[in-house]
Amino acid sequence: MKFLSIYKTVERSIPPSQEEMARMGKLIEEGMKAGWLLGTEGCLPSALGARVRLSDGKISVTDGPFTESKEVVGGFAILQANSKAEVIDLVKQFLGVAGGGECELRQICEAPQGTRAAKS
Repeated sequence: MKFLSIYKTVERSIPPSQEEMARMGKLIEEGMKAGWLLGTEGCLPSALGARVRLSDGKISVTDGPFTESKEVVGGFAILQANSKAEVIDLVKQFLGVAGGGECELRQICEAPQGTRAAKS
């Protein structure tokens, strides 16, 4: 089963230290080699982003930073696991290296083997 892990944390005003980057790099390398980490990326500061909403048929765009938020999306990962319990254990490891925050886990809906959406 594949899972999307959305990492949320308090936005930092300084980049991670070399030590923090090394610890995370080691976890990422181990996860890729073991096959449970399929892909991951971090996000740049929310000041460089925007929120786009559709409400009552109207689109609104709010440029960052998102100061009203206690937490922002700091990154994401695509994880491979045999169960929800297993992916929770993997995310616990990540949070231990990250030093805090929260991960929202969502199982990815996969098409059955042998079926693909038709290409136009």
